[in-house]
Amino acid sequence: MTTTSETWRPPTEFAEDLRERYGLECPPRWGTPRHPDRPSLGPKLWKVMAKLGAPPMPWQKYVSDVALEIDPATGRFAHREVGISVSRQQGKTELCLGAQVHRAMAWQRQNIVYAAQTRGMARQRWEDEFWEKISGSDLHKRARIRKSNGNEAILWPATRSKMGITANTEKAGHGPPLDMGFIDEAFAHEDDRLEQAFSPAMLTRAMAQLWWASAGGTTKSVWLNKKRETGRKLIEALFADLAADVAAARPRAAYFEWYAPEDMPRDDPATWYATLPALGHTVTVDVIQAELEKMDPAEFDRAYLNRTRKPTPPTDPNVPKGKWPGLVDAKSRPTRDVAFAIDVSQDRAHASIAAASLRPDGKVHVEVVARRPGTDWVVPAMVKLHKLWDPVVVAIASVGSPAGSLIDDLVTAGIDVPKDKEHPERGDLIVMRTGDIIEACGQMADSMNQGTARHIDQVPLTAAVNGARTRKNGDAWSLDRTSSLTEISPLCAVTFARWALLIRGPLVTDTYDVLDSVL
Repeated sequence: MTTTSETWRPPTEFAEDLRERYGLECPPRWGTPRHPDRPSLGPKLWKVMAKLGAPPMPWQKYVSDVALEIDPATGRFAHREVGISVSRQQGKTELCLGAQVHRAMAWQRQNIVYAAQTRGMARQRWEDEFWEKISGSDLHKRARIRKSNGNEAILWPATRSKMGITANTEKAGHGPPLDMGFIDEAFAHEDDRLEQAFSPAMLTRAMAQLWWASAGGTTKSVWLNKKRETGRKLIEALFADLAADVAAARPRAAYFEWYAPEDMPRDDPATWYATLPALGHTVTVDVIQAELEKMDPAEFDRAYLNRTRKPTPPTDPNVPKGKWPGLVDAKSRPTRDVAFAIDVSQDRAHASIAAASLRPDGKVHVEVVARRPGTDWVVPAMVKLHKLWDPVVVAIASVGSPAGSLIDDLVTAGIDVPKDKEHPERGDLIVMRTGDIIEACGQMADSMNQGTARHIDQVPLTAAVNGARTRKNGDAWSLDRTSSLTEISPLCAVTFARWALLIRGPLVTDTYDVLDSVL
């Protein structure tokens, strides 16, 4: 069986267009497509970057070309906001500098403000990187620097424009109207105070733009996480409209995110090539391999796979997660006698189908065979699996659980409850009651402690084990969706499938004596 874990991605035509236009072999998972009917100032920015000693890479060409599109109807920038979510060391600083210098040189009296984690960090980058690159380039005669504390600026006398810095406070950006605000290292901003300070200063500027950029953050990166969530929704909705040939207005925000979903292994170069747009240009595989070897895995994921770093889950005494790595068998496969189980997350955002089967050596193979967003796919998928595998039983938690709402649809689809509970037929649907669930949870914990379970180290399932929490039920316990630190439907599904295989499976035929093999 093969796990299905879907993360949204754009159509293949998007990647083909980026390859043809820019030579980009690493398209973002979420990215605003180039509007073919809009002119762009992107190529002018490319020339500025080249003069600064950093000719743009394909991904930088793409982002800037879209970011600087001009709306023919207004003659203004089509996008008031540009969001860039990309891993570390990909050339974000060079693009940031190029965008600011282009703005300063192209228009009169431009007020450009840059912000980083703190004012001190902004000053350090502004002086040690921005000014160093400008002063060492062909543009050095056009600019001068003013270093007085509180009034720092890179000045462009020909246009009377200036590039300044600010602090991460509510007062940032207050003063003269703002033409361009750049919020760097957005992961460090725990609220929207900087955006709220910048935005009013831009209201009267027809060509104003707010740019922000960052690698992945943590659960405390509230502002960045909200921006990423909003950006993803905008892109998904835009591509849905384009696919349906709906003439909807394009959003005024451009968004670009390179990201590796959790089911892409961190140590696979194929993952890096799909996530790091500078790989093969300014970054090598050897460098990323060295970073992987020396960094904490969670920090590597944040910095180079653009994942949000989550707190290390505390240990739940009822879930022996320390035993889980020792139960991995990458070659383990199900036999023909399979039990399936269905579970749905508490918010109904995801659902999982799992399988359990008895191996010839007496171990029980457990596997998540499908995990996808929503629930509308579950019944059709289960019907297909039912026909392919002729399972001994299909298990689902009773009405009152998140998955309980699917029971009637499963019955209608032909996966019915037993007509005779004492003599069920192969493939019947078993509806688990509270006592069954408690029994299943205890048995799963025992199998982990005793080493009688085997799994193939699937990321969603391992994550569920590591983040699972439990709650008391009398003197026993069961898995608790509410307090768990991650979405645990994969663990619930394999737990229920294992119980169904061992407890209900033997009732199907007299010859199906699975209990003798494991007890």
